[in-house]
Amino acid sequence: MKAQAFLFDLDGVFYNDTRPIPGGAEVVAQLREQGVPFRFVTNTTSRGRASLVKKLQGFGVSAAPHEIFCPAVAAASFLREKNASGTFFTTVDTRGEFDGVREDLARPDYVVLGDLGDEWTYAKLNRVLRYLLNGAQLIALGMTRYWYANDGPRLDVGPIASAFAYATGQPPIVLGKPITVFFRLAVQDLGLEPEHCTMVGDDIVTDIGGAQSAGMKTILVRTGKFRPEDLQGAVRPDEIINSIADLRVTR
Repeated sequence: MKAQAFLFDLDGVFYNDTRPIPGGAEVVAQLREQGVPFRFVTNTTSRGRASLVKKLQGFGVSAAPHEIFCPAVAAASFLREKNASGTFFTTVDTRGEFDGVREDLARPDYVVLGDLGDEWTYAKLNRVLRYLLNGAQLIALGMTRYWYANDGPRLDVGPIASAFAYATGQPPIVLGKPITVFFRLAVQDLGLEPEHCTMVGDDIVTDIGGAQSAGMKTILVRTGKFRPEDLQGAVRPDEIINSIADLRVTR
């Protein structure tokens, strides 16, 4: 596909959990060689940017922290701009992205919700609920429904954030895919307009639908969480390829 720049999802495009998807390293090398700008745009909230860079490099994919756009970075910027306090239900790795943000464990302004995976307990869920009922606002780090681990699909942030919205009657502030502003912030970081960028992802809702709402072209890969029935819905990608290895880069 002809594009001036690309945005790439990570999990399901370059790797499945701990297993690399062939072709990713070669595509990134080709983009760099041809001078095509790109960003990795991920809803991953279990790892910070430095950890994601290390993971990509372990798969042979050249990457730098500033090339990764993730919900934690957007949320930290949001809280700093408002000079607001927060309490953080995220992994220790992701918590590092919030350095300099004021933490309040008593009456925070915001509750930041990430993917704790197996660390979730009813005690933690009830702590979140009580903060929200006491007036805090919920920030969801993306609304991804699920992701694929080596042992199969696992719940992500979206269903948990939706449960709190149901319990409190208040929708979360979403800072991540599929929210339009999240894509546009990533595009602005490249200094381009959305119509000149193409999103490559495996999630028909958060990647493809979200990017199209932001005015971008889209490519759906048949890896990761892709399911044939994804193609029967209202969202239609501009192009479908078997995997990242099949991406043809032209400017």
